[in-house]
Amino acid sequence: MIKLIVGLGNPGRQYEKTRHNAGFLFLDRLVSELGCVWLREARFQGLFAEGSLVASKLMLLKPETFMNRSGYSVGKVARYYKLMPDEILVVHDELDFDVGMVRLKRDGGHAGHNGLRDIVAHLGSKDFYRLRLGVGRPAPGKVVADFVLSEPSRSECLAMDKAFDAAMGFISEIVAGDIASVMNKINTR
Repeated sequence: MIKLIVGLGNPGRQYEKTRHNAGFLFLDRLVSELGCVWLREARFQGLFAEGSLVASKLMLLKPETFMNRSGYSVGKVARYYKLMPDEILVVHDELDFDVGMVRLKRDGGHAGHNGLRDIVAHLGSKDFYRLRLGVGRPAPGKVVADFVLSEPSRSECLAMDKAFDAAMGFISEIVAGDIASVMNKINTR
């Protein structure tokens, strides 16, 4: 059962609609769907919301520590609420997938994603779930950091919105712990 969903991104207006903020954008949509409200929680260094889904309490977190230090905020919440890594779902942008592709997995490496790298370091484990939102790769010769910190095109935004809608349809099952079933459905789409 998932008790905490973390969206990865960078705080600040200049990053608001960038590819790297796919996790933040997804969580904003989820908070709206659940009728929750973001509160700035200084002890967690992030925006925090609580709601309920499938008759269970659900916590949501957007770290405000910037992407590369996301683990600091996630670690604080995990320790405070005594969460095990497998009770955490991290939603993040994924360069290895085309725009609009969504995949769910448990554990694994960070694949160069600095937000994931920091979460692994602060949790002392890579045994958490990841909802990976495809943002595509930059053209050959382009700098990856510039690509992820830029806004997607209109057509890419539409593809990302469709992916968010698809992923949103599986959140209840994920939170309820029916992860293997969701993986079979979402990873074969």
